[in-house]
Amino acid sequence: MSTTTTHRTTAEEGARDSTAPLTHRRRRTDPLYYLFLFPSLTLFSLAVTLPAVLGFGYSFTNSIGFGDWEFIGLRNYIAMFRDQGILGSYAFTLGFALVTVILVNVLAFALALGLTSRIRFTTALRTIYVIPMVISGIVIAFVFQYLFANTVPGIGASIGSDALSTSILASPDWAWLSIVIVTAWQSIPATMLIYIAGLVTIPGDVYEAGSIDGATGWQSLRHITLPLVSGFIVINTILGFKNYLNAYDIIVGLTDGGPGVATRSVAMAIFRGFEGGDYAYQMANAMVFFLISIALALLQLRVTRGRTAF
Repeated sequence: MSTTTTHRTTAEEGARDSTAPLTHRRRRTDPLYYLFLFPSLTLFSLAVTLPAVLGFGYSFTNSIGFGDWEFIGLRNYIAMFRDQGILGSYAFTLGFALVTVILVNVLAFALALGLTSRIRFTTALRTIYVIPMVISGIVIAFVFQYLFANTVPGIGASIGSDALSTSILASPDWAWLSIVIVTAWQSIPATMLIYIAGLVTIPGDVYEAGSIDGATGWQSLRHITLPLVSGFIVINTILGFKNYLNAYDIIVGLTDGGPGVATRSVAMAIFRGFEGGDYAYQMANAMVFFLISIALALLQLRVTRGRTAF
């Protein structure tokens, strides 16, 4: 009995000894990985991290982007929150992002429902609908700028409509609507594809069980489809809102921030400030905008954690 116990103990100790080096080797990182990581990390630090740190430092100065400068503390930040132009750009950007994300998600979800139903030419329609996604935003903006400034007013004049005979781009009250339309036209395909990916994961048995229980089409949509794709809805909403906050190229091509500053986004205000010599002032604006973006990214991680949308 003692001999058996001794052999068993010796075998267990030998097994532990044999697995210890293997475990140690598994936890050790091959230096070759650091060799491949170093170039990317260096380029990222030089192109992103270092400029961000320098910009944060300049936001506490009166620098115009070159030459001498002086440390002025929080004056740029205090002045920024009193600047009606900057506050107006934040109001426009937030309002534009909110309206656009609602419009894009509603239309994209409706198209996804149609393209996952039993209709003909589904593949061809999917191909057509994703075309706007692969076209440059500035190109799309210039095309629609011509349509809004020339084609639509011409049609309005020919049919005797006073509302359509004037370009929407010239109206301080309605120019934002053109930006929403063009942004939605470009953004809907990507959002639609995500919804299609979510809809095809829903088992058909679920809908069959609902139909057996007497569920109508609206009831199936409300009680089956929407709850099962809720993760995709949340992700599309947060990602879309965060992307629309950075709106720039479509606005430049359509209205260039006008009429006046009616459609000037935060990103445009920052870049125009750099061109006008307000480097440190707009750098403070960029830092605040960066913190807002970080807050949205953290919100996205918190909301989407544990969801199985992807």
